[in-house]
Amino acid sequence: MATTLLSLLKNTPVREDLGMTGELTLTGKVLAIGGVKEKLIAARRSGAKVLIFPKDNQRDYDELPKYIKQGIKVHFVEYYEEVYRVAFPN
Repeated sequence: MATTLLSLLKNTPVREDLGMTGELTLTGKVLAIGGVKEKLIAARRSGAKVLIFPKDNQRDYDELPKYIKQGIKVHFVEYYEEVYRVAFPN
């Protein structure tokens, strides 16, 4: 939601191949999510090539088989500033 609002305010689109999920605290910390495997599979089906996951979920991701992770670049972030850099690369 935060990225969508910033995109509207900046009148700048978010990269088209990006998928993300999660929640932010008021201080900008990205909170852990559940269902990493399912979210990765859904992202693959929808054509996403770049994903943003919370840093706290890296272990869950690392435990997945390689064939599920193949072809998708995942960025693990702790704070919204890192999300912003991925979503708006220019």
